[in-house]
Amino acid sequence: MSAAAVSLGSSKPSLRLAGLGIGAAILLTLPLWSPSNYVTSVATLAIFFAVASTGLNVVYGYAGLLSFAQVGFWGLGAYVSALLVTDLGFSPWTAVICAGLVCVAAAIIGGLAALRVSRDAFVVVTLSFSLLLQLLARSWTSLTRGAMGIPGLAPPQVRFSGIVLLDGNSAGDFYWIALGSGALVIAATYWLLRSRIGRAFIAVNLDEHLARSQGISVFMHQLSAFALSALIGGLAGGLYVFKLGIVDPGIFDIYYTQMMLIIVIVGGAGHFWCVLLMSIVFTALPEFLRLAPELRMILFGIVLIITIQFMPQGLGGLIAERRSRMLRRTE
Repeated sequence: MSAAAVSLGSSKPSLRLAGLGIGAAILLTLPLWSPSNYVTSVATLAIFFAVASTGLNVVYGYAGLLSFAQVGFWGLGAYVSALLVTDLGFSPWTAVICAGLVCVAAAIIGGLAALRVSRDAFVVVTLSFSLLLQLLARSWTSLTRGAMGIPGLAPPQVRFSGIVLLDGNSAGDFYWIALGSGALVIAATYWLLRSRIGRAFIAVNLDEHLARSQGISVFMHQLSAFALSALIGGLAGGLYVFKLGIVDPGIFDIYYTQMMLIIVIVGGAGHFWCVLLMSIVFTALPEFLRLAPELRMILFGIVLIITIQFMPQGLGGLIAERRSRMLRRTE
């Protein structure tokens, strides 16, 4: 390897640390220099999409299972959280945690049956799951209040020794609440994916038969990935509902499904950081361009076509391919 290559390799860690430091500083201070509450609210929405898309990336990008259930877990978490607060008097934080656990239970129960069929059938089962939840949200009026929804959801607070440190009623404070919660979930997910469990997910995705020959339980790891994605989606939806202040069947809208899918596909399934980057891009771009919902779908469709044509593995795949070429040239 040449001296230039060694120098380039040694500079990468410092560049990454500098980039992470600048990014963290921007995220932490955004409400302080944001020009308006609107910009802060868009940034908050980007955090929620980053978390929810990370859940989809776990099951699709790492375990290789295309799932349309992510929006179902997102909506289920929102309804569970809202119902626990309004009907049973739970605190918002307890309700969010319970929402995530309920989604895990639903994923395990459904996954035990859905994962015994082919991957193609699994896609249909997960799509049916989300559509069924939407139907229940509209029809089970005694529980969900139907199209009227469940309004009046007070945002959570962060207290210490009886002192309110962050009040969710403020756009800036809710941003910091979402940022702290999202960073915790994303960091834990990243650590898990870097562990033996994450490597087993990738092995199952690449070659199920080879994974079995190495003693890896394909079924259990696929079920674990599905449950983990449900936990992440449920936590994201359970907290997001307090940003809205109301939950109704619109929480299962196809828009959320399209957003999560395009973020993962364009970012590159299985590429952790690029998916997070695309969460910011695809949340902010339509908002700042002031596009109508119909035009957003057209924009997403054009971007998706371009990605499939020129970057079939997404942005992360393109970067990885170019990095491999550079390494081969320097050897």
